[in-house]
Amino acid sequence: MNRNLTSIGLISDTHGLLREEALHALKGSDLIIHAGDVGNREIIDKLKSIAPVFAVRGNVDTEPWASALPETEVVDTGVATIFVLHDVHALDLNPSAAGFHVVVSGHSHKPDRTERDGVLYINPGSAGPRRFKLPVTVARLDLGQTPWKVDFIDLYAAFLTNE
Repeated sequence: MNRNLTSIGLISDTHGLLREEALHALKGSDLIIHAGDVGNREIIDKLKSIAPVFAVRGNVDTEPWASALPETEVVDTGVATIFVLHDVHALDLNPSAAGFHVVVSGHSHKPDRTERDGVLYINPGSAGPRRFKLPVTVARLDLGQTPWKVDFIDLYAAFLTNE
């Protein structure tokens, strides 16, 4: 995929729960990246109704359907090359030396954006069942502007607003 895709929806750790708020937040994405712990195949199918989906297998994705998901994925947007894995601590390469511009991961359930050695690291947080007092989030990566913009969308706050 190499068509200068600039609006990237990021989601992770759904654990079998795909909220309507997440679907709404990801609408308009050129593509969607799911950074693992999907929970069931139907989540990927629902996300595909919005945009093409790249998904990796997380540690809870142990059912037979999940064996088709790769442990890592490389997504070429035409603007940036994105490396995707579930747990950033399992990263076994130097993203900068490998030519990656962005690394997307999940696992920690904590939304985060950092930069190291010219590489943007993004964890969209968890969009599934709420854990502890962590937020329930997805993220949007906008590659159409410089510097690239990352927005985190709090789905729990959106849910409370819509009640």
